[in-house]
Amino acid sequence: MDSPHCKKTYAICLMGPTACGKTDLALTISQQYKVEIINVDSAQIYQGMDIGSGKPPVHIREKIKHHLMDFLDPSTPYSAAQFRHDALTLMEEITRRGRTPLLVGGTMLYYKILQEGMATLPDASMSVRKQLDALAAEKGWQFLYEMLVQNDPISAMRIKPSDTQRIQRALEIHQLTGHPMSYWLAQPKQEMGAPYQFINLALVPIQTSRSVLHERIQIRFDAMLAQGLIEEVKNLIERNDLHDSLPSIRAVGYRQVWKYLKQEMSYEEMREKAIAATRQLAKRQLTWLRGWPALQQFDFLCPDLPNTVSGFLHHQGIESK
Repeated sequence: MDSPHCKKTYAICLMGPTACGKTDLALTISQQYKVEIINVDSAQIYQGMDIGSGKPPVHIREKIKHHLMDFLDPSTPYSAAQFRHDALTLMEEITRRGRTPLLVGGTMLYYKILQEGMATLPDASMSVRKQLDALAAEKGWQFLYEMLVQNDPISAMRIKPSDTQRIQRALEIHQLTGHPMSYWLAQPKQEMGAPYQFINLALVPIQTSRSVLHERIQIRFDAMLAQGLIEEVKNLIERNDLHDSLPSIRAVGYRQVWKYLKQEMSYEEMREKAIAATRQLAKRQLTWLRGWPALQQFDFLCPDLPNTVSGFLHHQGIESK
């Protein structure tokens, strides 16, 4: 087969808010079509973070290969740029095997950068980050956020005062280049969109009330607690090399349980905050999807969802098994 860099080939993106059923539908698609699954969830990449990230069970992963899942230590940050590089490499390999890449998950920034390319930004500088960490330890992250408001008000409007990781990155870019991050993001993309014809599918509330999704989020988190999420986070704490400013530990659910185990909040407060944070995540994911180009939407509780999606993929020309 020709390289996908010579001609457009298909790739399926299965998107949607958390708890909408993407994983189950992906498994159904993989049983019917010649596809290979690539994970697009920024928590599921990490080892030892199975319950709270909602990874498919091990016996499913042994039967159906999931690329970019469970491969990275939680101490190691992983950027959207790294995802794009790794995903494109895998997509080419999958296409060469005569199969269609099926990208599944809810990390919308990964999809955006994969499909549209990315601006040229400087690599991380550990020395600058250490300086910023030291300043934050001395004066607090609110002080650094106010620095960002002065140096890069456009980026500050897009970054929450509580998002220390993005505050640090924006200040780092300004310090390294002398230009604000918003300046660089406005420049022409260094890498244009991926050489694929993307079939963008989204599971969203259409006929189904959004309150049903909220209820599913609560049920899902309670199930995670019952399955041993607290013990899972306890194991991460006992390593003694992780901290709550790492992207892995800042993942929704993990961050709240971490604080509970550090005795920074009660069990009930942890549960309430984790459910609320997950609902906020779902809201942000739906906001991303609202303006997504060429998006085929399906109600996430459509009675005949698997057959409806399967029929759509067949109509698009995706090869069945």
